[in-house]
Amino acid sequence: MAAASAPSRLPRLCFLSYRQIREFAMPVLAAYQDRAEIEVVDGAFAEALAIAQDRLARGEVDAFVSAGSNASILRAGLQAPVATIQLTGFDLLQALIRARRIATRVGVVMYGQTIPELDAVKDMLRIEISQHAYQTPGDARQRLETLRQAGYEVIVGSSLVVELAGQAGLCGLLAYSLASIRQGLDDALELARVARLEAGRYEQLHSVLHNLQEAVVAVDRQDRITAINPPMRQLLGGHALRLEGQALHALQPVLSLQATLDSGRQESAVALRFAQRDWVAHRTPIREHGQIVGAALTLYDARSIQDADTSLRRMQRRQQHSARHSFESLEGRSAALMRAIASAQRFARTDLNVLVTGETGVGKEVFAQAMHNHSERASRPFVAVNCAAFPESLLESELFGYEDGAFTGSRRGGKPGLIEAAHTGTLFLDEIGDMPLPLQTRLLRVLQEREIMRLGATAPIPIDVRVIAATHQPLAELMTQKRFRQDLYYRLNTLRLALPALRERREDIAQLAVPMVAACLRRQGCALDAKAALAPVLPRLQAYDWPGNVRELENVAERIAVLLLQFSRLEDVGYEQLQHDCPELFMNGASTAPTEPSGHAQRVRHALRMAGGRRADAARLLGVSRSTLWRWLAALERAPASDNPP
Repeated sequence: MAAASAPSRLPRLCFLSYRQIREFAMPVLAAYQDRAEIEVVDGAFAEALAIAQDRLARGEVDAFVSAGSNASILRAGLQAPVATIQLTGFDLLQALIRARRIATRVGVVMYGQTIPELDAVKDMLRIEISQHAYQTPGDARQRLETLRQAGYEVIVGSSLVVELAGQAGLCGLLAYSLASIRQGLDDALELARVARLEAGRYEQLHSVLHNLQEAVVAVDRQDRITAINPPMRQLLGGHALRLEGQALHALQPVLSLQATLDSGRQESAVALRFAQRDWVAHRTPIREHGQIVGAALTLYDARSIQDADTSLRRMQRRQQHSARHSFESLEGRSAALMRAIASAQRFARTDLNVLVTGETGVGKEVFAQAMHNHSERASRPFVAVNCAAFPESLLESELFGYEDGAFTGSRRGGKPGLIEAAHTGTLFLDEIGDMPLPLQTRLLRVLQEREIMRLGATAPIPIDVRVIAATHQPLAELMTQKRFRQDLYYRLNTLRLALPALRERREDIAQLAVPMVAACLRRQGCALDAKAALAPVLPRLQAYDWPGNVRELENVAERIAVLLLQFSRLEDVGYEQLQHDCPELFMNGASTAPTEPSGHAQRVRHALRMAGGRRADAARLLGVSRSTLWRWLAALERAPASDNPP
């Protein structure tokens, strides 16, 4: 017994026509036998549609080829590719030239509608043309009888018209050409190729659906199951049950997609309790040609999402080594600021270390990021470390990393440090004046040798980093007190960038404050004009000394915005409330207050009283960091009694 042959990979075409065009097309069909499997079937109108539906049901065809009425009926009645043998103007012209050799009066009978362009050429052909259109075989017979009675003996038309003309004793000429049939077959081959690609994609999607870990089910317009993958099948009763075709709302009302089918709205991230587990559900309508034909439900295990969220947060933390700010994002046009920007731009073009100095809140990290983005290292990492934010033991492991088993509780496999993370990029050491002395020694070696040693390691790791350090501390005094290494200072202080305090560039205050207030108002959906709203209090803002600098201005701007939110019109704003919300702006001598910590005694005590003694809240009211507030309090405690009244 011969082995069964493998299924053909040639496209499968069905040439569905009428006898005359089929006989005419045979030479072309024979030429395409090595390019496709072509079944030739005679049929017209309802019969042709029934034949096509049968071939589709048996899965025997990839695309159909037809002409005239058959092509229109197949396209309307099938969800399958149909290539139309097009009647071109040249085809019709050739047919009319052939007809002129027989008679000077020619009838043209075509499916659907007449051809207006023929009226323009009939004089040129020197023949009389009478056009007619038909919709059914009965229509075609009536049109031919009308022409016969009018004395027309030659008819040009479709295959059906040619056959009916012969039955009526008339001469019928087929309007199509072999070139048009070839083009129709070429179109069918392309449609078959695309259909096979789509079928392959469907199989891939079906395979993907059955390999998803999430539970997925799809239903039709009546909420009956049309597709289901193994995880959802298991939830709905196991693999032994036949679930396709059953109503989902009857199996599990809580999973029903009827509401989605009725509303057409997609629902995402809906919490759901089912089968004694927590799920996150997505319900999506399925549309074809704009109409809802079904819906799909996907259930995600809430525990898996929580685990993924934790993993993503860890990954995002690792990827956050980038700089957002540039020199273009710096607000202000004062001379002091422009001098600082000009210096920073010059420094950015070098690879030398930079020491950025200035009071708290002046934007030292913003300048550091801008210099990084303006340098040749802009596409590399920017890693910022706040040296005052970690205890000494933790700061060491964060900066230098550690090997596996370096200390109790260390991560298995070890961990690279932040200095390593900045390799080829920029390392920004904020609050460098607060770095413990032992770590200053290790950092100095990194800067000198350009290599690091992880905790517990025996071999150094070469690194390439550009260091930008920042501090508000008086490093010269710290060196005198032996709290900061002199050799580290000179290593960091290759280039020095001193940033001006906000009180040294009062002309920038309005330019800074207006966008801050406007942004806060936008977030809350308030349409008040921030610039006009700030105008009455702008003198207060410009007179105040801003010991917390831009950071304090941000806090005050948000407080002003919160005050404005309760008003819908500018003329209704009650600015007297600001004296309670922003007392620092109304203190006597606000514009001449000293900048030393001891000069803040009145403001600090007032802020502590308003915060109920809570130092963190008092720092927020003052617009300074907690470490700055603690330093001020320590200075006030050391101050003479005359400078520190009760």
